[in-house]
Amino acid sequence: MRSEVDLSVKLGPLRLANPLLTASGCYGYGTEFGDLCPPGLFGAVVVKGTTPEPRSGNPPPRLAEVAGGLLNAIGLENPGLDGFLKLHLPRLRRYQVPVIVNIAGHRVEDYREMAARLDQVEGVDALEVNISCPNVRQGGMAFGVDPASTAAVVRAVRRVTTKPLLVKLTPNVADPVPIARAAVDEGADVLSMINTLVGMRIDVERRRPVLGNITGGLSGPAIRPVAVRMIWQVYRAVPAPIVGMGGVTSAEDALEFFLAGASAVALGTVLLRDPGAPVQVLDGIREYLVRHRFRSVGELVGLAHRNAGGGGT
Repeated sequence: MRSEVDLSVKLGPLRLANPLLTASGCYGYGTEFGDLCPPGLFGAVVVKGTTPEPRSGNPPPRLAEVAGGLLNAIGLENPGLDGFLKLHLPRLRRYQVPVIVNIAGHRVEDYREMAARLDQVEGVDALEVNISCPNVRQGGMAFGVDPASTAAVVRAVRRVTTKPLLVKLTPNVADPVPIARAAVDEGADVLSMINTLVGMRIDVERRRPVLGNITGGLSGPAIRPVAVRMIWQVYRAVPAPIVGMGGVTSAEDALEFFLAGASAVALGTVLLRDPGAPVQVLDGIREYLVRHRFRSVGELVGLAHRNAGGGGT
């Protein structure tokens, strides 16, 4: 059965062995899971959000479970670009899997400087421009809710790197299409959709917010319908491949994203609960392709649009 279908996918200039990526943050730097979920299971590893200088992140508590998902307010804790290049990239290289570095910053100059440095680094296959993190007080999502700001960041990065660019979009807007269009017009090769929704919990006994940051990013199955809807909208309007993410826990979830218009999917919160999920998801995708006589994942991308009649948004 394995030889009958092609699981490889094309994301702009990137060719991946299978359609599963890691969502930045939940998989760390690819080595924390060890043999439970090694990087080689994925088509590409997207590392934890990286900033120019080390960040200690937000005050605890940083995580809170909710029905159907997880709230996180990590605050981009990371060792900084130098720390990533020294400590984490050499380990990742050993797995011979494409590495995508998620970059974030307070200013447009932060993104430009990081992209320029990484452009010269062997073993970094692409950059994911994070303009959608809701858990930092400066930069982050502020760049991703306005088309002009999005354009400024992507333009600055595109001018200093030849590496493929993914741009990670926020769901915290009424209409993602203008943001997506601005990113692609300025040189984005791929769109990553979606980052977390802003949410919060209150401890009713203590009568105070559960998270130290008060609000956090909601991920997991609860946001999947939002992600499917936004991917559907952007696929219809913007000519760029999409990495879909937001609550993928099974092959059926991944297939729904493909049919809405995603060319690949990223696993995030599910990895914290079930490190075996990538194998199960890939096996389920393969079985579906065989059962329905499709030869490749690419044949599924956007297929639901053809069957939607006049009901699209």
